[in-house]
Amino acid sequence: MVKSRTYTILKIFSLVTVCLMFLVQATAQNAINGKIPGSWSGPLKVNGVEIRLVLNISMGTADSLTATLDSPDQGAKGIPTSKVAFRNDSLRVEVKSIRGIYTGRFNPEFTTLTGLWKQGAYSLPLVLTHSAETFKLNRPQEPVPPLPYLEEEVSFRNVKAGIELAGTLTMPSTGGPFPAVVLITGSGPQNRNEELMGHKPFLVIADWLTRQGIAVLRYDDRGIGRSGGTFSGSTTFDFADDAEAGFDFLRQHKNIDTSRCGFIGHSEGGLIAPLIASRRTDVKYIILLAGPGLSGDEIILMQTDLISRAEGMTDKQILPSLRLTKDIFSVLRKTSDDQKAEVKITKLMKDYNLKYGGDSVPDTSASASIATQVKTMISPWFRTFIRFNPTDYLSKVKCPVLAMNGELDLQVPPKENLQAIERALVFGGNATYRIEELPGLNHLFQHAIKGSPSEYGKIEETFAPEVLTMISSWINK
Repeated sequence: MVKSRTYTILKIFSLVTVCLMFLVQATAQNAINGKIPGSWSGPLKVNGVEIRLVLNISMGTADSLTATLDSPDQGAKGIPTSKVAFRNDSLRVEVKSIRGIYTGRFNPEFTTLTGLWKQGAYSLPLVLTHSAETFKLNRPQEPVPPLPYLEEEVSFRNVKAGIELAGTLTMPSTGGPFPAVVLITGSGPQNRNEELMGHKPFLVIADWLTRQGIAVLRYDDRGIGRSGGTFSGSTTFDFADDAEAGFDFLRQHKNIDTSRCGFIGHSEGGLIAPLIASRRTDVKYIILLAGPGLSGDEIILMQTDLISRAEGMTDKQILPSLRLTKDIFSVLRKTSDDQKAEVKITKLMKDYNLKYGGDSVPDTSASASIATQVKTMISPWFRTFIRFNPTDYLSKVKCPVLAMNGELDLQVPPKENLQAIERALVFGGNATYRIEELPGLNHLFQHAIKGSPSEYGKIEETFAPEVLTMISSWINK
């Protein structure tokens, strides 16, 4: 009798438990379906700098949750998550590719998510706010169809490298032949719009110039987008060959005025444009947007100092970093063997971390980060860049030159680089040039406050309208 009663009680308890579990699951499922899907965004404060993070959550199969991570201020979008777990009022998201974990708790209304973002040695508070609509950056200058000009997908061949490059050619819909320009991107793998930090400066530039009667070719870097070839292992000289192939393609087009073809180069593109113009007489003009006038090693040291100060770092923090950079440059100059250079630079960086990083032993993520940085430093591109002297080519340029820098440019400091560009042009006997240091503008030619790269993604303006006007007016003259 006792056994039978106990069995009955257990059955009743089991039934109650199942009912309670069903109730909890139903409540959780209701919260998921009605409250959680959408974009959750908020600022992450790292060393005094705010970086927005966005979790895009949606329903997966079998009533599970899926998510991607965006960092719009860093130009990162759609980073896949490796795990999304929801329980009661809490959420845990793991992003294995960047060693990040976010754990947070929803408020009762499911409008905010308060928690911690952990990545490497960092553990930082992060409050996310819900929006049913997908988070979207406001970029008012980006053109919206229908467009009042012709837009054509094109490809052209770099015969020397044996690769096909893909791009977009925009031309006025009537008239012609037109003056034309090739846009050359800055350093790093870039698509045809030079897309970074949520901005598409080459799209905005091409749109403006085409509306002013100028044909524009912009293309994906080799190995990027629809272009063939391999980006890794390529140097500034290889990228110059690609740009030159685009120039030849333009000159063969029936609607292009071959007597009015030139280049616009931004940042590293401002090295490439003079390099090509120094060896060709059919380049009729070049425009340098934040183009370097100093060697790469000088620029890197200057930008390290300036950006660090803009982010509030002190001399005590900056000077050791500058010493480390100089030591790395010394290794690269003296050690041509990549494996030996890798060993030496890795030791320099680990010693630096031990002394100034705040940890007695570098963690796994720090070691992985060092390995990635060292691979970049011993790459053919970096070795070429730190030795590249722009004046060697600027002094041989005979066509008209327009060189512009923003006053707040911390990546290619304006005064020193513009002065070096002018000296080289004068030395070479080129009297047809214009030098402009533009007040209030940063490296991307946005109106800025400090000029730091941490501002790029937060500024809604993509490219200063007055600079667009200066470019088109100068070309058309």
